[in-house]
Amino acid sequence: MKTIFFVVLVCLATVSCYKDAQLLTEGNSKFTAKMFSEVAKQSPEKSFVLSAFSVLSPLAQLALGSEGESHDELLRAIGLPDDRTIKTAFMQLNNTLSFIEGVDLRMANKIYVANGYSLKKDYTAVVRETFQSEVKTVDFTASQRAADEINTWVEQQTNGRIKDLVDPDSFNTLTRALLVNAIYFLGTWKHPFYERLTLDSNFYLPNGKTIQLPTMFNEGLYNYVKSEELNASILELPYIGDETSLYIILPNKVEGINEVLENLKDFSVLEKALNNLHKKSAEISIPKFKTETKTNLKEILQQIGVQGIFNFTKANFNKILTDIKHDLYINGATQKAFIEINERGTEATAANDFDMVAVSRLVPDVSFHADHPFVYVLKTGRYILFTGVFHP
Repeated sequence: MKTIFFVVLVCLATVSCYKDAQLLTEGNSKFTAKMFSEVAKQSPEKSFVLSAFSVLSPLAQLALGSEGESHDELLRAIGLPDDRTIKTAFMQLNNTLSFIEGVDLRMANKIYVANGYSLKKDYTAVVRETFQSEVKTVDFTASQRAADEINTWVEQQTNGRIKDLVDPDSFNTLTRALLVNAIYFLGTWKHPFYERLTLDSNFYLPNGKTIQLPTMFNEGLYNYVKSEELNASILELPYIGDETSLYIILPNKVEGINEVLENLKDFSVLEKALNNLHKKSAEISIPKFKTETKTNLKEILQQIGVQGIFNFTKANFNKILTDIKHDLYINGATQKAFIEINERGTEATAANDFDMVAVSRLVPDVSFHADHPFVYVLKTGRYILFTGVFHP
């Protein structure tokens, strides 16, 4: 019994290609809803951040290296019908992400293979072509050195935000391969918040307690909608480039976060609400925050129906490695994700803010004060990149 361990971080020429991209969009939305709901269930009254989007890439790579029920299970999970669609859809995705305007969005994939083993030529070719995956040989028996090398690569891909992702204790003499995916996003608000207006303000918790949090204030024209289906209001905060936005989903009631989470088990409700956004002059306030979450993906994936690949008697990854006389299976899966929301946008950086800001003279149509627990969704084009709950 040999093990594969994969880690993820917390990136249109023909009608046929368009359909493949649409299938990936729909698969991403459904997969995100399932993972988001499961993580929310396991994290009651807690903040968390999750990138289900970044889990799709290693699952798709595993699908291309699998056969039989393992192959079918992985295709069902990512919502794609066959290998051809995987190749077309993810090649299109990589091309799309490389041309997103105004933000820094990067995805990177790497496969580490144990000394003395190698990827099959066909598999190496397809993951390089489809996912731009790098391949590197490493000695997993020297577990600390292997972990240091992998963690250094992860830090480099995430601008130093994700540290110590892999634990040397997770490797053993049976470890044969490690799949790593990193996603990094940095965006600046189209309408930055003015730092000197940030003040400590009341934030109301469902248990009746009130705490003080640093809160950003702004006024202007924002896309806004009040959703009866979600029993919440939604505000869009666009980034420079107008292709990427953060959506704040604020329950109508202080104690309404659980109802919103229940309603978001089907993200089509959210998509319907986002289609009804319209410009409003708004007075808004949003807390500054940063969240880092480590998620046991093996546990979450098993809860949402991806189970056989973690069972050595059922998993079938015969298309990945050469000269394997024993079955491969997935031993563990982990995600670390990080998000920071501040006056400039996401992520604290050494960026210069030279926008001149004037106090709005508009009489606001709506007041949007995110002063109680809420859900947020970071989306670029049709793809949901990150989801989370702010519940301090």
